[in-house]
Amino acid sequence: MAAAACSFQGSSLLPSISHTTRKQYLPKSHKISKSATFGSNASSPRRKSITKCNIGLQDFIGGDLVKLDLGQWLEDVEEHKALAIYSPHEGGYEGRYLNRLRYKGYHFLDLSARGLGDPETTLIKFHPVCPAHLGKQPIARWWFPPEVDYRLSLLPPNAKGLVVWIIEAKVLSKAELQFLAILPSLRPRVKVIAECGNWRKFVWKPLKEIAGLSAQEL
Repeated sequence: MAAAACSFQGSSLLPSISHTTRKQYLPKSHKISKSATFGSNASSPRRKSITKCNIGLQDFIGGDLVKLDLGQWLEDVEEHKALAIYSPHEGGYEGRYLNRLRYKGYHFLDLSARGLGDPETTLIKFHPVCPAHLGKQPIARWWFPPEVDYRLSLLPPNAKGLVVWIIEAKVLSKAELQFLAILPSLRPRVKVIAECGNWRKFVWKPLKEIAGLSAQEL
């Protein structure tokens, strides 16, 4: 009857189980022996579990702050001029590499591949844009200057160059990636960084390899 007895505490219905009732549900193998566990005169020694931890430099100052490949990143940007990057899914890592380019004097043009349209027309040619008319206004067409040429004309004299940073570049076709790979050869002061996917850590490759271009075609 003690197990079936109930006590009201506030508005909740809680069963009251005595200490003696709980003990009968514990098997004998689960009983704790003070002499075997805590005593110093135990007949059998107590088992000791050893946990090994590999501690590195990143465990003391934070793994996000340790970026030993920033020098190689700057060298590859200057050498290849167009890179395809793959960042972790949680994001945030690419910002450190972007800031390193900014410290070197580069300015940025951030674009999304999903609303880019034809990259060649949008970046280096005068292109039309049709605003939404919502069914009540006449259909209009506005002409905009080339995005890259317009930004190059606004660069200060001490700027090192312009970095065209394309996010969500994984939706671009192979032909569009090929144009982005050859864009630095058409505009020498331009560098291209395209986010082409995700990986476990931040990695990059020359964009010409991703687009299937050889060195002779550039």
